[in-house]
Amino acid sequence: MSPPTPPTGTLRIDRLQVTYGRAVQALRGVSLEVPAGEITAVLGSNGAGKSTLLRALSGTLALHRGVLDSGGVTLDGVPLTGDPAKAVAAGVVQVPEGRRVFADLTVEENLRAGGLGLGRRSAAGRRAAQERVFALLPVLAERRRQAAGLMSGGEQQMLALGRALMAEPRVLLLDEPSLGLAPMMVERIAGIVQRINAAGTTVLLVEQNAAVALRIAHRASVLENGLVRLTGSAEELAGNDEIRRLYLGAGESGPELVGPHRAKLGRWVG
Repeated sequence: MSPPTPPTGTLRIDRLQVTYGRAVQALRGVSLEVPAGEITAVLGSNGAGKSTLLRALSGTLALHRGVLDSGGVTLDGVPLTGDPAKAVAAGVVQVPEGRRVFADLTVEENLRAGGLGLGRRSAAGRRAAQERVFALLPVLAERRRQAAGLMSGGEQQMLALGRALMAEPRVLLLDEPSLGLAPMMVERIAGIVQRINAAGTTVLLVEQNAAVALRIAHRASVLENGLVRLTGSAEELAGNDEIRRLYLGAGESGPELVGPHRAKLGRWVG
C-alpha cells in the first residue's frame, strides 16, 4: 500500500502591510502560516484587520480601495499575485462576510456561478462538484429551484459555502460565517466547516465568536490594530487568561462541537 498523499494548501503570509486611502494602515507587518489540512482561526475585535487580511489573500483589496504596500503571500511556495481570478484558479476561494448570495437567482444558479471561471473543467466535472455539494448540504438539493433571497440566514450561509466549494478550493477563506445566526445554526455551520476540512481542504477562519472558533480550529492568532499579538495552538489560546477575559467571557459556554483531530472523510461527505 502506498503512503497517504500529504495535504496541500499551505499559505504563508509574510510581513503584509496594507493601507486604505493612503492614510489608514490596516495591516502593519502581519506574518502568519496557515498549514495545509488544518483550520486556522484569526480572532480580533472590529477594526483589527481580519477582513483586510482575507482581502489580501483573495486578491480583492483593490475592490475596497486597499493597497498592498509591502509583504507577500505564497501558496505551497508559489506567490499569489493579488488578482482575484488567479487566486481562485490557484485554489484560494473566499466566502465573504454577510454571505452575499445572488438573491434573485435560484440555489442551483448560485452554485453554477461558483464554478464560473474554471473553464478547464468539463460539464460532467461541474455536475459532479454540484452533487458533492448537495450530498454535504442536502437542504440545498431540496431547495435547488428556490430563489436564494427567500432562504433563511443559515440556509444562505450554507449556500455561500456550497457556492465556494463549486470551485473545489485547496484553501477556503471564511469571513465571520456565524455572523447574525442563531446558536443552533452556528453549531451546524461549524460542523460543516469541520467536515470540509476533514476532507482535506485547508481553512482560514476569521471569527469574532472566539468560543466556536477555538473549539474547531487547530491553531489560532489574535489580531489587534493590524498586528499579530498572540499565536499558538487553539488549545493554548483557549486556556490563555487574557483571551478568556477579552474574547470568551467569564463562564461562557457554547455548543459542544466535534474537535478538529478526527479521521479524514471522503470529499466533504462521510
